[in-house]
Amino acid sequence: MIEPGLRGFAELVVSRQNLASFTGNLGAEVLSTHQVVLLMEQASRNAIAGRLPEGRISVGTEIHVHHFAATPIGVSVRAESELTVFEEGRMVFQVVVRDEFQKIAEGENTQILVSVKSFLDRVRRKMKPQRDWGPG
Repeated sequence: MIEPGLRGFAELVVSRQNLASFTGNLGAEVLSTHQVVLLMEQASRNAIAGRLPEGRISVGTEIHVHHFAATPIGVSVRAESELTVFEEGRMVFQVVVRDEFQKIAEGENTQILVSVKSFLDRVRRKMKPQRDWGPG
C-alpha cells in the first residue's frame, strides 16, 4: 500500500564518473548535479519499492533541486526521501541529500503511476524507423 510517510534512501561514494567534470564541466572535480538528481529519484523509488500495484510503474515527471554544496571524489553521499503526497497516482517526495560533512541539496520529486503496457506502447511508437527531422 502506498501512503504518505513512506521513506527511502540511496547512497553512493563519489567516483570519477559522478563528477561534473566527467559530464563536460571541465575543472569541476565535484559531484555533479546530474548525479544528485539521480540519487533523489532513486531514493524516492526506493520509498515505494515493493508497493506498486501489479502492472504499474513509477515515472518521474518533475523535480525541483537546490544543490548548494560541493562534494569531492571519495566522499559518501546519501539521499533520503519521504512521500508527502499521494493523490490519484501522483506522488510527491521531499528529498534531502547529505554528504559526510553537511547537507548538500534538497528538493521535491514528483512521480506518477502509469500502466507498464501503455507506457511501453507509447515508447514503441517513437521507435518507428525513418523519422523526418526536417524543418518545422
